[in-house]
Amino acid sequence: MSEQQAKFSVGQVIHHKKFGYRGVIVDVDPEFRGSEQWYQVMARSQPPKDKPWYHVLVHDATHRTYVAERHLEPDDSGEQINHPELGQFFDTFVGGRYARSGAVN
Repeated sequence: MSEQQAKFSVGQVIHHKKFGYRGVIVDVDPEFRGSEQWYQVMARSQPPKDKPWYHVLVHDATHRTYVAERHLEPDDSGEQINHPELGQFFDTFVGGRYARSGAVN
């Protein structure tokens, strides 16, 4: 299996194509890293395991999601995300993107 290049990156605001929510990416797995049991129950559409998966803070919610790349698209609204854990990952929002705390630009 060749190394997969992720389409999205940490700090990028995204939109879920199927479920319509917005969120911000806080981590990227180059391929599926969840359990087989979770995949069978939660990933009903059976997205590919050998493509990137993303850890996402969901806007106006308190939970995170784990989403296959094919279900995401960029959110170009320029609007911020509202999530109670946001400050644990980022401290700035510039140009429609979040930056990690302590990151040097």
